[in-house]
Amino acid sequence: MYDPFAYVGGRLATRLRDVTTDLAALDGRGWWAVVVDYEGKVVCARFDDVRPAPLPAPREPWRGPRPSAWRSSLDRSAYENGVSRIRAHIERGEVYQANLCRVLTAPLPGEAEPTALAVRLARGNPAPYAATVSLPGRAVVSASPELYLSRDGQVVESRPIKGTGVTAADLLEKDRAENVMIVDLVRNDLGRVAEVGSVTVPALCEVEEHPGLVHLVSTVRARLAPEFGWPELFAATFPPGSVTGAPKSSALRIIDELEPEPRGPYCGAVGWVDADRRQASLAVGIRTFWLTSGEIRFGTGAGITWGSDPHGEWNETELKAARLIALASTPDPAVSGGSS
Repeated sequence: MYDPFAYVGGRLATRLRDVTTDLAALDGRGWWAVVVDYEGKVVCARFDDVRPAPLPAPREPWRGPRPSAWRSSLDRSAYENGVSRIRAHIERGEVYQANLCRVLTAPLPGEAEPTALAVRLARGNPAPYAATVSLPGRAVVSASPELYLSRDGQVVESRPIKGTGVTAADLLEKDRAENVMIVDLVRNDLGRVAEVGSVTVPALCEVEEHPGLVHLVSTVRARLAPEFGWPELFAATFPPGSVTGAPKSSALRIIDELEPEPRGPYCGAVGWVDADRRQASLAVGIRTFWLTSGEIRFGTGAGITWGSDPHGEWNETELKAARLIALASTPDPAVSGGSS
């Protein structure tokens, strides 16, 4: 058993003081590590000792599952059928876009040290919003490239990702249309709690490079109205628009119909809030592992539009997962020659 800690934003947080499910605590005092499941389960952990530090060295090397041990909540046939069903919803005018995800699960061979996995990801897949939060009963290790919400005083910002390829040449007009659609959704979400006229889009559909792939990324910024705090901000914007769809209410209903397992921290929010300084950075919980009860889980998905090809969308989920699953797995000795 390892002591609770969080490592996020270049800060190491130790000496856990308390844990709450009340988002209003983030408007109070202290430094908090935050994990919110896609389904809405909130965990806010306040730590007393928070300092700039490098990622701690693990006590033991990472021991992950064999590559063949991972199972998917949706196999290829079921996923491609789900894409076709979403396209049917689009044809009927019920939704314009919906994100279809699957959860990969594998058993862990022994007690897993979250720091060991975090070190592997930091070396093999560095990410701007990487985070590790280890609390009793569950640990989350994220290599997220996507900002859900940052906050500096009353200024809030979101940087939704839509559009993925190996290179910029792989990005399609469908990707840009999808990104613009989600930007509009995020603008509307933030507009519910923003000062009138303060919502802007400083950047639209910029190509951003990450290990092994590229994304289209936009920036939406607003000024939070003074009468609102964290509970209202989450109520207006969660789950993140980039991992749900548009209109969000219809997309959420369709997702619930098609996905057989809960997403958990995947597609939720992972990050930190400094209530004293009124600053925060919360990532969308993509490229994210969570460890519980001898198992490790990881989610992957794709945004489905009328222009989606079921085969191509399955391949996108494979592309997004391949590098991270390889890093979290221990190769079979017969394949690797015995090295791990």
